[in-house]
Amino acid sequence: MSQRDPLQSVAAEDSHWTRVNVGEALPGVATPLGWSIWGVVGDRMCRNVSFAMGVFDRSESGDPTRIEDRIMSVFYGRIALRMEWVAVVGDRMPGTSGAEAIAGMLGAAPETMLFGASRRRYPVIAAKLPLAMVTAPRRVRAMAAEVDAWWQSQIRVLPTASREEAVAALRDAVDQFCRTMTTHGIGLFTAVNPLLTAVKALVEKTGVGDVGVLSGTGGAEMAMIEDIWRASRGEIDIDQIVARHGYHGPLEGEISSLVWREDPTPLNALIGHYRALDESESPVRRDAEAARRLPLMQQAVVAALPAFQRPAARALLKLAARTIPLRGVGKVSFLQALDVARAAVRRVGQHLVADGLLGSADDVCYLTLDEICDGIPSPAGELIAFRRARRDEYRALALPLYWRGMPEPLPLGAASLAVGDLVSGIGASSGVVQGIARVVTDPSFADVEPGEILVAQSTDPSWASIMYVSAGLVVDVGSMISHAAVVARELGLPCVVNVGTGTRALRDGDVIRVDGDKGTVELLARPRLVAEV
Repeated sequence: MSQRDPLQSVAAEDSHWTRVNVGEALPGVATPLGWSIWGVVGDRMCRNVSFAMGVFDRSESGDPTRIEDRIMSVFYGRIALRMEWVAVVGDRMPGTSGAEAIAGMLGAAPETMLFGASRRRYPVIAAKLPLAMVTAPRRVRAMAAEVDAWWQSQIRVLPTASREEAVAALRDAVDQFCRTMTTHGIGLFTAVNPLLTAVKALVEKTGVGDVGVLSGTGGAEMAMIEDIWRASRGEIDIDQIVARHGYHGPLEGEISSLVWREDPTPLNALIGHYRALDESESPVRRDAEAARRLPLMQQAVVAALPAFQRPAARALLKLAARTIPLRGVGKVSFLQALDVARAAVRRVGQHLVADGLLGSADDVCYLTLDEICDGIPSPAGELIAFRRARRDEYRALALPLYWRGMPEPLPLGAASLAVGDLVSGIGASSGVVQGIARVVTDPSFADVEPGEILVAQSTDPSWASIMYVSAGLVVDVGSMISHAAVVARELGLPCVVNVGTGTRALRDGDVIRVDGDKGTVELLARPRLVAEV
């Protein structure tokens, strides 16, 4: 990774990489500033979580000295995860393996991967993992309250901050981003994901129940959806939504993007869509119904087991319903930390323009975090122009979901798909739906109509608001634990993730059938044939 082009790294020939899961956190081609924040924080989060679980020792938890040893890296502007990290975690954990860990989190392990099961960390894991598992939910809840109050205060004062104050706020926000990502990651890996896996296994064992219902209700994304619904009914106004959820917005994981508190246009469009829905579609009513069904389904699953297994299953299901929704709570905290960084960067950009160091405030996102905090390159114009042009080049390329060594990019173009063809992925939420496809690559949501099947490259929490009015979901990148999969199960929508080329193979107006049980998407008709179907 060069200082001139921070969006391109290098990889060892025998390393394995994927965009699954991480691609939804930092969607599309990052800006240099966006990657310089995510790259450091993402890598540290993986190491901090591994250390908290006892999987890594202290020497492994520090920043790597070689670029090739990074867990998170960037290729052609796209964030990627080194699959060997997941393999090491699985190989060192009791009761699983590296191949099983990769299958559960990322899909099937590549045939060229090497694994090395080891029991040497078992005593440490036995001491640290239960403690992390027990304390993680409380830590996530406490963090959420603290970070929300901090976000509210910082967003108010940063628009008038001096350059020095804005830079200090940026440093603080990145530190908070690392802390919140680590706390969220510990909760995810020690509590949420194990419980989700256990619930899924229990449903498969008994043949009773639905993972989405048994995963609990009242998550952070449902709170956002319910507020948008209330605004569509005139119960609250848009300013109240922005005050609570203004850190959300299209491509919210990228620091250069405009979130709702800066541009509420997409939010206004969503409120309009919700206003057109019948009262029977109320998310408040749906959430209440899910809460009513939950104990009944828990009882049905427990009743399907032998008597001696029922107490443990009952305890598992109650714990899962309380804990799994915390996945969204932790995400809110790190998104709020990133949004404070966004506000600080906006203010720094204004000062740099006023000082004659930048031509446009937006240029600041083509600098790196170190350059902003430690000294702006002089002259900056040529460097920024080079990086902007290079990022535009990367946007015209497509990367595979998985690769070994350095990826081979391809020109970004439409994938071939004929009527009757199937696109396969991972069935992430059960059910079958047939309808009109809406391909969304620019998530402004202005053109999405209720009842359409949403086809996207990836999703983040702001997408939950439009996912609610969709009939089903097809997502290029993802797994059983990705954002789209979790929200689809909570909303009861058929969902297939990890299809790879959905946004390039499907077109607006295509009639498709989404089978969330089999993990397939079938093209039934192209737009000109819709009338015949």
